[in-house]
Amino acid sequence: MKSGLIDIIPKQFRLRGAWVAVTILLRAILNFVGLAMLVPVLVLILDTDTIHSDSRLNAIYNTLGFTSDSWFVVAVCATVVCIIILKCLVNLGLYTAERNFIYDLYRYLSRRLYIDYHNRGLGFIKSSNSSILTRNVNVVCLTFVVGILRPIAAVASEVILFALMFVALACYNITAALLIPAIFLPAAWLYVRLVRNRLNNFGEVENRTQRAKMRNVIDTYRGYSDLEVCNAFPAMLKRFDKAMDEVIDVRLKNATLSNLPQIFTEIGLALALVVMVLLNLGIANGEIKILFGIFAVAALRLMPSVRNIMGAWATLRYNRYTIDIIRDARIDDIDPSIDDTTERMPFEREIRIEDVSFRFEDGEQDVISNTSFTIAKGERIGIRGRSGAGKTTLFNLMLGFFRPTTGTIFIDNEPLCPENRRRWLNIVGYVSQNVFLTDGTLIENIALGVAPEDIDRDRLNHAIDMANLREFIDSLPQGVDTPAGECGNRLSGGQRQRIGIARALYKEAEVLFFDEATSSLDNDTEQNINKSIEQLSKQNKELTIIVIAHRESSLDYCDRILTLETNE
Repeated sequence: MKSGLIDIIPKQFRLRGAWVAVTILLRAILNFVGLAMLVPVLVLILDTDTIHSDSRLNAIYNTLGFTSDSWFVVAVCATVVCIIILKCLVNLGLYTAERNFIYDLYRYLSRRLYIDYHNRGLGFIKSSNSSILTRNVNVVCLTFVVGILRPIAAVASEVILFALMFVALACYNITAALLIPAIFLPAAWLYVRLVRNRLNNFGEVENRTQRAKMRNVIDTYRGYSDLEVCNAFPAMLKRFDKAMDEVIDVRLKNATLSNLPQIFTEIGLALALVVMVLLNLGIANGEIKILFGIFAVAALRLMPSVRNIMGAWATLRYNRYTIDIIRDARIDDIDPSIDDTTERMPFEREIRIEDVSFRFEDGEQDVISNTSFTIAKGERIGIRGRSGAGKTTLFNLMLGFFRPTTGTIFIDNEPLCPENRRRWLNIVGYVSQNVFLTDGTLIENIALGVAPEDIDRDRLNHAIDMANLREFIDSLPQGVDTPAGECGNRLSGGQRQRIGIARALYKEAEVLFFDEATSSLDNDTEQNINKSIEQLSKQNKELTIIVIAHRESSLDYCDRILTLETNE
């Protein structure tokens, strides 16, 4: 696991990770010092005669000019308290550095993965499960840093502390020191043997079940109307309950296993104290009291350390599945750049499709085959064809979302490619059958992607008028600041389409793509939308309009109609 983790930690975080490793060592040393500082206090409490019998304490006593044993004890206690306070403050600073590293890495991983999924394009997104992608970005990255890296840091710190305390106790009394690993290590080994395979399985089961539960909930709310009509919610609820039962069952089992470290360590400590009493170590009564006290302090501190080690190890095993997901993402190979240019591609003459064919990676035949045609600037072109003829695929090719398997698409004489796609899309408007609307206000949906303070109100009002939205918006108490509702559920189909048109007009699009934009509307609304599109075309002779539609009536205003044949 160690080499694998080093490989998947982004290169720019590795040097910082080395510094974090140093802070872990320093924290372990500081924790040991804090514990060691309790020894003088313990010695003085158990045997005050040690002040003068111990050469080092006696030297300090005389050098500092103490005349009262009581005041010396108070001074020693005060010094210990001050050192422990200082230790805690330094420890807090070191822990802050570790914590910042963990969450900076989480931000980096999550952001990179978010960008990567976006940059892989429409084909990847359509072939993937959105709930898995969402969980990977939002949950898996966080679980990796919190459930893998943080436990590793905890284990490292506690192991170092354990080693330091063992060495220190061995220097004082080797027999007492050997009791520590003799009791705690078998307990840890037994715990590992009992739970290792179970924890691996529990983590994978929960991840799989949580994804299924998330998908079920999303489908329930997104498909509410269809589910209600088909009385499918009871079945969805059964799936939800089943997934919930599996999650709770796994969590309950994991909670039970999580209590085992405490049980094992407490039993181990009790056994160690009994063994120490029985052995009596052949030491005088006064010394045995001090040794027993030191051993008790060490054991009591080591007990939570061993428990933390076992608990952290259990967390590692439970969340191990995240390592494979992050490794497969190949974070270092992800290009974090996004093309956010606002530059617009020059479009003066035509869109030219030359011998374009397209086949999906897993497809057995072309969806589009040897297609060629030219669309002059300012033309109104209709595209028709039976279902499966590739009309939407052709749109996705013309928008640059898909790349032709063979052939080329030219904008004037410039081939459309990933490098210039953003400039091309900056002059394009797209209105689909189901216009995408965010859970924001109408103004935020019309000026999509523009910060509220940067919205040009004059251009916005012009787009609203041109899309025939003025009467509707003026009838709303909040006007353009009215919430659209999740997925635009407060709007009718016609209103959604007009918002899509207004969006294209706000960005001053030179080419408008309508993909079955009116197919789900009633006849009257469809005619009104088509009249609005025709009016737009008449008002702006330079505006190029490309329309996909099943019904001939939706293409009446087009200059030409292209027919796509289904590939049999």
